[in-house]
Amino acid sequence: MSRKPSFANLRTVSAPPATVAAPAPVAAPTPPAGAAGQGPASRQGRKQIAGFFSPEMSFAMHTLARRQGRSLQALMAEAFNDVLRKHGESPIGD
Repeated sequence: MSRKPSFANLRTVSAPPATVAAPAPVAAPTPPAGAAGQGPASRQGRKQIAGFFSPEMSFAMHTLARRQGRSLQALMAEAFNDVLRKHGESPIGD
């Protein structure tokens, strides 16, 4: 197996000539109207809620979701609705 060439050999000591023109800026493609910041249709009108938990909590929740054949998001929605009920608020749904 051959060794990779060293990039140290590519360094030059001389400055680039002053006659070299800077490349023209390339305009970024513009997205279609109304497409800015849009994600998949399943996420339209929704907000992300995130948190940091211990590896044990993560494993337990993923295992439960897998065992029940449900998504982690569905289990979290159920848990949030239970917390809302516990504190006298109306559950929101999924």
